[in-house]
Amino acid sequence: MALAVTGGAVTAVNAAPGVSAAAAPATDWLHVSGNKIVDSAGNPVWLTGTNWFGFNATERVFHGLWSANITQLTASMAQRGINLVRVPISTQLLLEWKAGQATAPNVNTYANPELTGMNSLQIFEYWLQLCERNGIKVLLDVHSAEADNSGHVHPVWYKGTVTPEMYYQGWEWAATRWKNNDTVVAFDLKNEPHGTPNDTVRAKWDDSTDVDNWKNTAETAAKRILAINPEVLILVEGNEVYPREGETWNSPNTDPDLSPNYYYNWWGGNLRGAKQHPINLGAHQDQLVYSPHDYGPLVFNQPWFDKPFDKASLTDDVWRPNWFYLHENGTAPLLIGEWGGRLGQDARQDKWMTALRDLIVENQLHQTFWVLNPNSGDTGGLLLDDWKTWDEQKYALLKPALWQHGGKFVGLDHQVPLGGDGSTTGISLGQRYGDGGSDGDTTAPGAPGQPTAGTITANSVALSWTAATDNVGVTAYDVLRNGTVVATVSATSYTATGLAASTAYIFSVRARDAAGNVGAASAGRSVTTSAGGGGGDQGCTATYKTTTSWSGGFQGEVTVRNTGTAAGSAWTVNWTYPAGTTIGSLWNGVVGTPAVTVRNAAHNGALAAGASTTFGFVGTGTATTPAPITCTLS
Repeated sequence: MALAVTGGAVTAVNAAPGVSAAAAPATDWLHVSGNKIVDSAGNPVWLTGTNWFGFNATERVFHGLWSANITQLTASMAQRGINLVRVPISTQLLLEWKAGQATAPNVNTYANPELTGMNSLQIFEYWLQLCERNGIKVLLDVHSAEADNSGHVHPVWYKGTVTPEMYYQGWEWAATRWKNNDTVVAFDLKNEPHGTPNDTVRAKWDDSTDVDNWKNTAETAAKRILAINPEVLILVEGNEVYPREGETWNSPNTDPDLSPNYYYNWWGGNLRGAKQHPINLGAHQDQLVYSPHDYGPLVFNQPWFDKPFDKASLTDDVWRPNWFYLHENGTAPLLIGEWGGRLGQDARQDKWMTALRDLIVENQLHQTFWVLNPNSGDTGGLLLDDWKTWDEQKYALLKPALWQHGGKFVGLDHQVPLGGDGSTTGISLGQRYGDGGSDGDTTAPGAPGQPTAGTITANSVALSWTAATDNVGVTAYDVLRNGTVVATVSATSYTATGLAASTAYIFSVRARDAAGNVGAASAGRSVTTSAGGGGGDQGCTATYKTTTSWSGGFQGEVTVRNTGTAAGSAWTVNWTYPAGTTIGSLWNGVVGTPAVTVRNAAHNGALAAGASTTFGFVGTGTATTPAPITCTLS
């Protein structure tokens, strides 16, 4: 049920025409079941939205209200399929609201006459009513301790007068204030905890009760919130670094290229600690959602962007070890709280954003795109500078990752369609699942066509198949190898990698629809990989790239990948340069002669099946790509 808060009273908003309000769940609170988020009837939902910042900053109100109209902008988001808005705030703002010290922000009341005379809290709660009217739900995010445009740069949740206890009290006030308003369905406890062991203040993740331990802080905050409102979802982000195997939080934070004691990731994006030290909410574990952040090279040029990459390598090298494993293992749902960026400026950026979008769609990962605001310096926004016109290119990239069913966007309110009563672009959750509150679509897709094999190598097979049919629409395909699902893709093609040479495999595919129905598998296709030869051990490949060059010299890198099915412990790469070209210095490996022979360093010889590592070097002479380049793995 959508609830409106007016003058402290809580009243129900009328049900949408054609939907039985009595049949659908009475409230819209959400819960966790395995790696899915479900409504109170157990129906899976998909949270797909965006961020709108400003309340976290010194302005203490949404940015853009200096020109855009809040009512029109909110309706526009709903009409375009945004069913969840993540709203960054500060703990300082919550404490001001708690103390009755809400100030009147600078809003253009000519553009927003409905906000005349309102303070920041009144504007926020007026906006909540607009969200209720449009079928939008809200995720509240403590973005920083202090109300500051750059407050997110501070690595932890306490600063100055905002002590850890005041942080908890701010969240308790929010839980109390909106415990009867199911428009505010989720709390993101802290945006991007970060910092490294050399920093004076940093966020770590372990089982201690230290003040800087984010895991303990998140559990404490969550339990204090859930004691007030046990229905709200709790989002826990990662931190920045995590000790490598055999290291501790007391290990020195030395150069990762020389002595990699820690795994690095984006601020808030490192959830490796949740494997060994999972968040424990006790009786309320069914409210826990993990929420990583991920960005492309235009935000920061992470090392994995300096080598060839695609969705498969990003999944193996970055996403799976840092957070995707939580979804794959069925541990908990994931909501990617921030991802996004500019398009058309860097091919790597566009490739990264498309790859992550596809991972989100194929696995129905929950997400809030960064950002609505055009004034985000790192990423730009979904809106152009006039705060009214949508960036259609960026929206087209995002649109497949917005929940759709039967050609309409799906909201998270059981009565109110996304876009409000009479919406032509959206439906309500009640309409999506029918009057009985159970899935209205129980028809599984048909079987796809038998896969055909294209290019076959010693360790890979290119597969394609004809599409399956469904009464509503196919959303994804499972690829099975010898009866086991090895991938889920949205296209009707897939390249299987990491295979053994001279080995027979049987591949089949099956279709999925948006309701979670899974169809029968296709007929299987038997494929035997080739014997290979001429390239060294068939379980290892080496990819050479010149990264930059100048008169008389160059810099290059080689990516070594284990393409076999068993782990290796040591690798060697060989190639021959033309006369006059030599290696001057090399890192992440040990160089020898004759020709060029590079062996693994002490820290990167072990490669699990499918894993890769990279070494780099500076050379003198003419930059050239040698052929052949061979690799052996033992």
